Amino acid sequence: MKTALWLYLFLFVAFFDLHAQYPILTPFAISLGAAPSFIGLMMGLYSITHLPGNLIAGFGVDRYGSRLFIVFSLFAAGVVLLFQAYVTNPWQLLILRSISGFVLAFLSPACLALLARLTDDRSEQGKLMAGNGLVHTLASVVSPAAGAYLVAKIGFGTAFTVLGWVLIVTALCALIFIRDINRKLDNKPAETSEQLLSKNKLKAEPDKTVPLPWLIFLLPVAISCAQGILSFELPLLAKTRDAMMTTGLLFSVISIGALVTLSMFFLNRFPAFYRTLLGALCLAMLYFTIATDAPIPLAVMLFGVGMAKGIILPALSTLLIEMSGGSRYGRTFSMLSIAFSIGAFLGPMLAGQLRDYVSPYYIAFIALMLALSLLPFYKIRSITVPPNTHFKGV
Repeated sequence: MKTALWLYLFLFVAFFDLHAQYPILTPFAISLGAAPSFIGLMMGLYSITHLPGNLIAGFGVDRYGSRLFIVFSLFAAGVVLLFQAYVTNPWQLLILRSISGFVLAFLSPACLALLARLTDDRSEQGKLMAGNGLVHTLASVVSPAAGAYLVAKIGFGTAFTVLGWVLIVTALCALIFIRDINRKLDNKPAETSEQLLSKNKLKAEPDKTVPLPWLIFLLPVAISCAQGILSFELPLLAKTRDAMMTTGLLFSVISIGALVTLSMFFLNRFPAFYRTLLGALCLAMLYFTIATDAPIPLAVMLFGVGMAKGIILPALSTLLIEMSGGSRYGRTFSMLSIAFSIGAFLGPMLAGQLRDYVSPYYIAFIALMLALSLLPFYKIRSITVPPNTHFKGV
């Protein structure tokens, strides 16, 4: 598991660097003269440019492995941050954020696919997915506050330069220490005559395979849409540098909430489908509570949002591993990343355009409830599938 340890270390540094930008990008864009609607467009384009990168990663990771994609993604994102330190108008920032969205699209599918290939055991794969979520959350606990503190001390330009060099150095270290894993299911040995005879008999039978149910991807679209709305709305509270520090702390509160549930390893004993369903329902109700201005401190509700995400994200990854048939992890997690990208595009765009008419948190609630209302159809459908049926993947 040495590869897993190195991967977790580099993921921690990369996620720390990327999450440190969350509370400072919106104030930076405002300082350049960008309007809230333009900021929503910028955040949406950042997410939509993930799509071509996700598609390339889906097939490339399965064919060429994860290592080079991880290195390229980190290195290119660092170079973009170095250029971002010198932008002078919102349109330059928009272009650079779009490029950053494309190059970072390779990171998540490549990392998740490599983690899934480390073992054939489903239980161990679930633990590795939970470990990925734990590392992600640990990095995001302190990084938003750290990013806001960094800007308060050295300014936007220098902060982006520092973060860019951190990513570049991390990419070079990943090139040295990360190795691809070739699992048995990806490289099968030559078949014996008995296996060939058995295969020929199966070919004579009707094809019982079914495609990966697309309904399952509506939930990550809704989750990332809600997260995009939250990422758009919270930084708008930052009118001064002191307020920006408060915003960074609120992002950290979300991560602390996720850390709590990710640390509850006994949750992995429960079926991934029911964990996903329960976590998403709690998340929807929390967004509804925020939208109604309930007399509950915002930090408390954001802590609950983090706890719900800590339940959903590892459960969703485990569910997809179970449905993938033990192969094509690159394409499976690529489709998951595409779903997240679509939702992250829709969230800020809708919030930026409709926030004068309706609370964006209502939009998040409606999106989650629509996805939840369709999710049980996947369960009903899966019950009708024969137990030995393999999903074709995407």
